[in-house]
Order: sequence, then C-alpha cells, then structure tokens
Amino acid sequence: MLKKYKLYSHINKKIAIKLLIAIIQHETRGHMSSDLARYVYVSLFGKYKKRSPIISEFPKHLLPNHKNIHSGKFVDRFKSQLAGSPSKTITSHISKDSHAFIHFDPVQSRGLTVREAARLQTFPENYFFEGNRTQQYVQVGNAVPPFLAKKIAEKILHIMT
Repeated sequence: MLKKYKLYSHINKKIAIKLLIAIIQHETRGHMSSDLARYVYVSLFGKYKKRSPIISEFPKHLLPNHKNIHSGKFVDRFKSQLAGSPSKTITSHISKDSHAFIHFDPVQSRGLTVREAARLQTFPENYFFEGNRTQQYVQVGNAVPPFLAKKIAEKILHIMT
C-alpha cells in the first residue's frame, strides 16, 4: 500500500492520499528478546498497579545487564502508557528506544509505533511524516500537539480581535 502513496506523492507530500486504505506509519520496531520480557512485565505491572514499576521492583532476571543499573540514573527507565489514562508526554527520545513508551497491552509487548505516538500528540490519522522511522519519531516528539496549537491560536485570535 505504501507504494501506492509514493506513486501519488506529487498530490500532497504532507497529507497521505485518501486512496490509501491501510494505516500509515504503524510498523513496530524490532526489540531484543530481553526487552520484550521487560515490556510484558511493565505492561502487566501498569495494568494492575496503575503505574509503571521502578527498577527496584523488577525481578532480578529481568534487570538489564548494565553495570550502572543501580546508579540511580535509571530508576524509572521503563514506562508503560496506561489504558484509559492520559498519555505521558511524547518526546523526541522515543526515536532512540521504546523503553519509556511501552504499549499498555502486555500481549503486544512492544513500544509505540510512529502512528500511535502521533495519535497521542493529536495529529490527524492521514498526516504523513517524512524520512526514515527514526526521523519520524523525532518529528512527532519535537512537535507541538496540533490540538494544543489550535487552542493557543484561538486564544491569541480572541485577544487580538
């Protein structure tokens, strides 16, 4: 389906064409198997405790093999979005790894896709991000959420008129 978009990219580079029937930019990134196990744990923890675990709440066998894991710098490194709760702020760090942006469904055991992050930022479904996936995550994370920008613009317009 993405090939169809490329054929018609001259129509509009920022808005995906209406002929596209698939969800765009909704591919998951690959994860190490050790991270997948952590993601399941973090998602389940969030589902039942309504928060993400701190590093000291991880079972030993799920702790990352880093010499500075107990340095205090990574206390809350792994965070899950919580179903039915407001999202945490999407930042450009999502482009580096998914650890702070874990999908809430433990069955899926993955980080958020570009499209999911864009949805949380209030981008329309048909908004197309340019570049490779890392660049797309950076664009989403650096953006002012469109809904927030609209509300600010409306207030400024009200003040100026």
